[in-house]
Amino acid sequence: MRGLARNVAMAAVVALLCAPATARAEGYVNPYIGTNFGNNSGNGRAAFGIGGGYMGAGIIGGEADLGYAPSFFGNQGEFGSNYVLDLMGNVIVGAPIGGTHGWGVRPYGTIGVGLLRSQYSVAANVPAGSVLVHSNDLGMNVGVGVMGFMNNHVGVRGDVRYFHNFDDTSRINDINFGSMHFWRASFGFLLR
Repeated sequence: MRGLARNVAMAAVVALLCAPATARAEGYVNPYIGTNFGNNSGNGRAAFGIGGGYMGAGIIGGEADLGYAPSFFGNQGEFGSNYVLDLMGNVIVGAPIGGTHGWGVRPYGTIGVGLLRSQYSVAANVPAGSVLVHSNDLGMNVGVGVMGFMNNHVGVRGDVRYFHNFDDTSRINDINFGSMHFWRASFGFLLR
C-alpha cells in the first residue's frame, strides 16, 4: 500500500511537471513619438507618449495610452503654455502572423474611450500675468496599426489614430474645445 501511494505521488508530480503550459497574456510597453494632423491648430505638432497592454491568447487584448502634445494650439509666444493630453483605455484586436513568440508581425485595430485634456494660458492684465484655461472632456479614439517583433522581447510599432471629444459646448475665446478632434501618427519601440 505504501509503495502504491508513493508511485501515485510521483506520477502526480511528473504529470504536473510535464503538463503543457497554460496560455498566458502577452504584455508589452510602447514608448512612441509622433505628429498630429487633421486639425488647424495641431497640424504638424509633435506628440509623444507611452502605451502598455496585453494580448490575451494573442488576438484580443486591452491597452492604456498616455499621449502628450506640447504647443498644440501654437507656439508658446502666441498662446502661452499650451498642450493636449490624452489618457485612453482601449480594446485591441490583432492577428499574429508568425506566432506570438519570436519573430512576427501583427496588424491590429483599436478603439477606446478616456480623457482628452486641453490647456493653454492667455496673457492678461492680471497680477499673475496670465489666465489658465483648460478643458477636461470625455473622448474617444479609433485607429489601426502594425506591430513587428524581431525576437521574443523587442519590436517596433506604428499606428494612426483619430481622437474626438464628446462635448460640443466648450468654447473659450477663439478655441472651440467642443470640436476637439485630430489624428495622430506615431512610431515607437515595443518591449514585451
